[in-house]
Amino acid sequence: MDVKDKVIFITGGASGIGKALAELFAAEGAKAIAVADMDAGGAQAVADGIGAKAKAYSLDVTDANAVKAAVDDVEASFGPIDLYFSNAGIFFSDGPEWTAISQTDAQWEKIWQVNVHAHVHALRAVLPGMLERGNAGFVITASAAGLLSQTGDISYSTTKHAAVGFAESLAITHGDDGLYVAALCPQAVKSKMTAGGENSSAAGDGLMEADEFARRVLGQMREGRFMIRPHEEVEGYFKHKANDYDRWVGGMRKMRRRQLELTGRPV
Repeated sequence: MDVKDKVIFITGGASGIGKALAELFAAEGAKAIAVADMDAGGAQAVADGIGAKAKAYSLDVTDANAVKAAVDDVEASFGPIDLYFSNAGIFFSDGPEWTAISQTDAQWEKIWQVNVHAHVHALRAVLPGMLERGNAGFVITASAAGLLSQTGDISYSTTKHAAVGFAESLAITHGDDGLYVAALCPQAVKSKMTAGGENSSAAGDGLMEADEFARRVLGQMREGRFMIRPHEEVEGYFKHKANDYDRWVGGMRKMRRRQLELTGRPV
């Protein structure tokens, strides 16, 4: 999957990794970029920076009707969508109690809708046309937390595991139909979500610059990879987890204790 001459829709595109991807894809010859975000001003700023082949959308990815309307508008403006980058996501920590039941029902419902069900809404809007045309792609931004878990944010880790599972099932179901599917599982990247998190458990291997992240993502897309891991360390961690799950859980508990000692917070 390359981006040259492609019509690309990116959610969560106003900042961080979404912004970096939009800018890189435009520079690499994309035909058009739809920059969608709840932050309408931020999305517009990114689109303005790209120029005439970009259009901004104020979009709540949990609203199926709004997603379909945005998809229809993009296709009316630029042509059929070739690549949908389902990138929007949110995060709630387990604070202040730092227990497995700290988060409210409202938080669980919200994060489930954004981090999981939004992918379903998007897929319903674009899949029929993609299957009819072929040579299209659907990429889901999950997280290394969806492979490894992350301390201090049980709902985030849970929903990102679900996002990886959804991507995997999608690839199995429609990979033979000409649909490129990828699960994007990074560690910490400099963004609004990670601001101030230099000492967090997620940043144990450092915070990657967003533009470097985007270059690595595009490189792995061009190789046709399903599992995109911009941080090389994640593959090794995942192998350790698979080889000895009990030891992995014990190691994560140790990391949680160490993080609490370091910052007073397990996240």
